[in-house]
Amino acid sequence: MYTKYIKRLIDFILSLLGTIILSPILLILILLIKITSPGPVFFKQKRVGIHKTYFNIYKFRTMRIDTPKDTPTHLLDNPDQYITSIGKFLRKTSLDELPQLFNILKGDMAIVGPRPALWNQYDLIEERDKYNANDILPGLTGWAQVNGRDELEIDVKAKLDGDYVKNMSFGFDCKCFWMTITSVLKHEGVVEGGTGTMHKNKQ
Repeated sequence: MYTKYIKRLIDFILSLLGTIILSPILLILILLIKITSPGPVFFKQKRVGIHKTYFNIYKFRTMRIDTPKDTPTHLLDNPDQYITSIGKFLRKTSLDELPQLFNILKGDMAIVGPRPALWNQYDLIEERDKYNANDILPGLTGWAQVNGRDELEIDVKAKLDGDYVKNMSFGFDCKCFWMTITSVLKHEGVVEGGTGTMHKNKQ
């Protein structure tokens, strides 16, 4: 009952409330992005959704418009050269993820679930198939996100996503949510750039 109906209802209500409550902050961030760098306010990227369908994920744009496309930020040789001035703040605070509230409202994503893979992350997609982790809605945050994120190897990340699938419940979702808040405040488990510096992941 929870996974089929209640979880989606909770996601819709919370994302709607979040959008309304945070609308002043969203408007301020939109203005700051527009003023400080040329290009669109929002960043769209092709991601893998439920049953390996595709959807466009939304974020506030934190990178220059000449940044290589479809490359996770932690795989860029020197990601700092592409990050905008306001982008550094957005990524550090995870405020760049706020537009994904719209993805949750649309039903592309859940609040908690496996973090949506890039369309070309074939190794992660294949590994998740072993645990049925491609057969649920991807999430704004998830069990792998609060247990290492970028520091995890692909097989370990997929296994954690599988653990979430097996243990999915209201209580487990609450646990993931509160652990996410702690991880964001501590900036834990985030790697960016080929040198392994600690930063905010593009994924």
